[in-house]
Amino acid sequence: MYVFWKRPSNDRDWSPDQQLLPVVEFKVPPVGGEKILIKNIRHTSYKTAKDYTVSYYDREYDLNKLQKVWLFLTHFTGYKFAAHSFLSFEFEGGEFVSISIEVRKKKGEKYSAVKGLFRQFELMYVIADERDVVKLRTDHHKDNVFLYPLKLSKEKSQELFCDMLKRSNNISQTPEFYHSISNACFGNIVDHINNILPGKMPFDYRVILPENADKYAHALDMIDTDFPINEARKKHQINALAEKYADDPDFSLRIRGR
Repeated sequence: MYVFWKRPSNDRDWSPDQQLLPVVEFKVPPVGGEKILIKNIRHTSYKTAKDYTVSYYDREYDLNKLQKVWLFLTHFTGYKFAAHSFLSFEFEGGEFVSISIEVRKKKGEKYSAVKGLFRQFELMYVIADERDVVKLRTDHHKDNVFLYPLKLSKEKSQELFCDMLKRSNNISQTPEFYHSISNACFGNIVDHINNILPGKMPFDYRVILPENADKYAHALDMIDTDFPINEARKKHQINALAEKYADDPDFSLRIRGR
């Protein structure tokens, strides 16, 4: 019965890479283009998945310079149906920032989909640079990673960015439990998109079993490609590029073939 009385908290002995929550300051009300300051953007340098150095920085973004939204999909090695997805936002000048909705783990804790059904993990919006969240998965987890441009107008891209940032701020004030079905990564992305485009992404089993989340998004004309999905997967898998350009200063551009 204890599990039903347990309450979410931001005050636990967190894993070093998840100790700090991001903080977002909107310089003016988030409508029509304004400056947004994000504090505690994570930049982790990994030697291995368990041996890493965490650092953070603050950066101000001009919403008017947001150009495109990208969907990352990571297939977990050795697991069917499961995957992790996150979004990245591209600004003028080749600047990118990622938002990854994740389990917030305590020190020494490992993810479990079963435990995720029973109030065992809090939810966290990790805001990070792409070197951090991409290279962890391509270089150290050895997962297959796909990167797709989404078909969203500039206005809707701005609204999506703000919607996710506001949710991140809310969690820093009012913590939530992660739930493997109802409060996980891709389901939250779908909710954010439906917030700005009501009904655009109706419920589908691939929302809670997101290995084929890209097929679902492709079927809804959300992915900006002229290729059928199987060809798009081949075109948009980035593992080889991420390995080749791991230390390139323009890593984010290189994994997009630029």
